Amino acid sequence: MKTNITTVHQIKVNLRGGIVAVGDLLPILEILQQVGIREIRFGTRQQLYFEVNADELEQIEYGFLSTDSEFEIDNDDYPNIVSSYVTDDLFTQSTWLREGVYRDVLDSFNYKPKLKVNLVDNSQSLVPLFTGNLNFISSEVSNYWYLYVRFPKTNILYCWSSLIYSFDISSVCQNIEEVIGEESGIFVGCEEVDGVLLEEKVKSKGNYFSQALTTLLTTDEFQLPYYEGFNRYNDKFWLGIYRRSELFTVDFLSDICTVCAKTRIAQIYTTPWKSIIIKGIQASDRKLWNGVLNKHRINVRHASNELNWQTEDVCNYGLALKHELIFHFNQMDLRTFKLCFAIKTNPKSSLFGSIIIKQLFLDTDGEWFDVLHTVDFNPNSKNLICYEHKVPRSGLIGTLTSLCNYYYELQETKSNLSIFDHVDYASVNEGSHEVVVIHQCMKCLSLYDPEWGDEIANIAAGVTFAALDDTYCCSICNAGKECFVAVNKKTLAAINAVRIEFNE
Repeated sequence: MKTNITTVHQIKVNLRGGIVAVGDLLPILEILQQVGIREIRFGTRQQLYFEVNADELEQIEYGFLSTDSEFEIDNDDYPNIVSSYVTDDLFTQSTWLREGVYRDVLDSFNYKPKLKVNLVDNSQSLVPLFTGNLNFISSEVSNYWYLYVRFPKTNILYCWSSLIYSFDISSVCQNIEEVIGEESGIFVGCEEVDGVLLEEKVKSKGNYFSQALTTLLTTDEFQLPYYEGFNRYNDKFWLGIYRRSELFTVDFLSDICTVCAKTRIAQIYTTPWKSIIIKGIQASDRKLWNGVLNKHRINVRHASNELNWQTEDVCNYGLALKHELIFHFNQMDLRTFKLCFAIKTNPKSSLFGSIIIKQLFLDTDGEWFDVLHTVDFNPNSKNLICYEHKVPRSGLIGTLTSLCNYYYELQETKSNLSIFDHVDYASVNEGSHEVVVIHQCMKCLSLYDPEWGDEIANIAAGVTFAALDDTYCCSICNAGKECFVAVNKKTLAAINAVRIEFNE
């Protein structure tokens, strides 16, 4: 007896910059409806995914070629270009990076990049800064961008020595791809990469407008904005839609396109959190939008601690684990404000998170994970600290709870510094004129005391801070020597004593 096994293909459709015109999306949805595909999903790079059976593939290919859509079958050779265009007017404070600039840059790409390209406003925190290979981040100079290169198959970031002009971004990307492709042996998957050499080789291929890099990139403290539900901005509304299953029905999206066309909304935006946003909704049209949500039973206003997670694209395992962990978080009423989580099952995936749950392996004894966090819990950092190694699945809740509590203890310590600004340092040191200077890391508040040295860094007791090499880094958070400040050991001890009394 023969068993018929149906081959299922994964189709990826790139939506450049996370923008899709209603007039372009509707024909795609009509093709899917004709084939009988009922659901699609969005990805962390603002792309669109759906599955199709082998016997329906030819019809899909023919239909998509007629719509001039960028699509791939069971492949991701050409990653989508990510942009923070979705945040314009909603979550940004930029003075020059507006719709026209995004459009001009995206339209200038007359080739399909093989490297991941990000175009991001530095004043927002909805779209990650460094999840691409070529990360262009807006500067304070109009129409000029920082460029941070993350070399393929590494976490090495190199800051370009000059700012890049908006209209040169496409050609710079293409030349970088050519150089890296020609000399992959020195630029791909290496423990050490010479960014200066890359820059020299790229500049030899052509001249670009540039501005001197006079200041390094600075960003505000991370806080993921709430990106769901109806929200007022200016004199209009925007609507964010998140699906717990990550699935959007084709019929629902078709109805959204119909309402957009009826109310003169030209485009829909996708986010790296696998959700969609519609801007420019007039107050008088709210009833139409509520009607669509009612018809398709779409719930909005999920809890923030469910929205701050990233899982890999089309990964049912990661999604199920996310739901399991969120369930326990809700049962415990666990605070996760200013934190975001990522579940990583593929070592090559680039996810955004301040806390990373990394699957190690499955065996007969169960499932095992590393629980890591970024330096200073900054999700834009690629430097990871292992909090606990080889945690069984049953132990994840306890470990994550402990790590969340650790994060808030650090925040409490930092905020208490201002609480104790009124401490009379003269009185706490009264009776002692001895000043013992130690140094404190301003990132994680750990101490370097010459009385003890630093055993982790193999620095013997008695070595003064001034005698340390300039390459010395904090053994806890890896912050550089410049992040340490001098403090009076006795004053610090007295302040800590007051803190203990205050907390009790």
